[in-house]
Amino acid sequence: MRRLLDLFSRKRKSAQLGLPLYFHNTLGNEKQEFTSAPHAKEVRMYNCGPTVYGRQHIGNLSMFVFTDILRRTLEYNGYAVKQAINFTDFGHLTSDADEGDDKMTKGLKREGLALSLENMRALGEKYANLFLKDIRALNIETDKTIFPRASDHVPAQIAMIKTLEEKGYAYRAKGGVYFDTARFPDYGKLGTINLAGLQEGARVKAAADKRNPTDFLLWKSSRKIGWDSPWGKGFPGWHIECSAMIRATLGTQIDIHTGGIEHIPVHHNNEIAQSESATGKKPLARFWLHRAHLQLEGAKIAKSEGHVVYLSDILERGFHPLALRYLLLGAHYRTNSNFTWEALSAAQTAYGRLLAFRLSYKDAEPGAVSRRWSMKCMERINDDLDTAGALAMLWDMVRDASLSPAVLLATLFDVDKVLGLQLEDPDSAARALAANYMQEEVGAGDIPENIQALVNERNKARQDKDWQRADELRLQIEAAGYELEDTAGNSSRIFKQ
Repeated sequence: MRRLLDLFSRKRKSAQLGLPLYFHNTLGNEKQEFTSAPHAKEVRMYNCGPTVYGRQHIGNLSMFVFTDILRRTLEYNGYAVKQAINFTDFGHLTSDADEGDDKMTKGLKREGLALSLENMRALGEKYANLFLKDIRALNIETDKTIFPRASDHVPAQIAMIKTLEEKGYAYRAKGGVYFDTARFPDYGKLGTINLAGLQEGARVKAAADKRNPTDFLLWKSSRKIGWDSPWGKGFPGWHIECSAMIRATLGTQIDIHTGGIEHIPVHHNNEIAQSESATGKKPLARFWLHRAHLQLEGAKIAKSEGHVVYLSDILERGFHPLALRYLLLGAHYRTNSNFTWEALSAAQTAYGRLLAFRLSYKDAEPGAVSRRWSMKCMERINDDLDTAGALAMLWDMVRDASLSPAVLLATLFDVDKVLGLQLEDPDSAARALAANYMQEEVGAGDIPENIQALVNERNKARQDKDWQRADELRLQIEAAGYELEDTAGNSSRIFKQ
């Protein structure tokens, strides 16, 4: 019981640091302080989810490590979060601009299944479950998250299209029902899209069925597959799916909407146009956050070309799944990052060493959180989710010889509420990984004279506060195969690497 009370107390203190919270809002293209909406009891957050026609690669998964960090950060700052991640299980054409085949139809053909709504739903459930398995392996919370399926909300999508048609924002054409972007003067405001450039670059054939090149499908006519509607048989467009699911699960206005940077020009501007037109210009979301791309060996991930890595590939090579999470935390979400096997190996080493440090104090009970170090780490997190900066602060804290094991552990666990590396209760695979990095302390009589001389000189440099010289000597000692753990009184424990 006391253990539970201590954990509850640490959680309460974490939410009382009083630090401002900033996110880069794509709507306005600037960093803004995040505060709760007036009279709101919780933060409502919608994360554009996967189109479940196949297994999600690590680039797709990186998006949800980002949204998990976002949710954890909000909770750390004292907010309750209502989160929805959708599954698109029909209606997403291969081009975001309403061209090409439906991706779910492509999935059915790939797996030799007949074209039917039942098979489409079954295919979607198969890959939705694989997605959930993958993100759980990455320690992404799912128990409190809503996962709406687009196919469960078709009546709501039809109703929303009817509303848009009644208000004069939609028109019927050969391909189906389109949204008239000319009726929405703010179209393109997200990301300040150059509409003139889009008009000039539009192909005549693609725009022949539309009033404007930027108009988009609300309802796709189809003789082969779909639902009955006032506009004939067919299915809703990809964009209207998200608007209807947001409304059904979170309400007409939300606080945060996320997605990849590729969603800004078309998908998210379309969501804004149709949602705000249907609700009488009420802003759809206060904050829009977008993650940059994850590249693979310096190039774009391309499933069609076989240039792709799945989480299963990483596990088959003997990596812990949280080594990938650690790697992703090492780059800012708004910066293009690069996956290489060498980088993953380095991330696993760093993660293993952090686990080994934590498990070296396995007999210690966590005490009070160091407010100073908790503030240092959370200042980085609260500055637009600077996870790389927070990791750097965490390693600096680990080397702080003035902290007792009880305070170190408590603060480590406190910051990990956001980082999500399972440091408090690592699984068996993580414990096995840590064993590879557990170091054996070298006794006083077993330290070579040259190493002891360097250690003595470094201790003197620390006493004189000559930190540059102390760092130079540490590097020499590590190059000789030994590591130091600084302790109080300008002395050090020595470990054989």
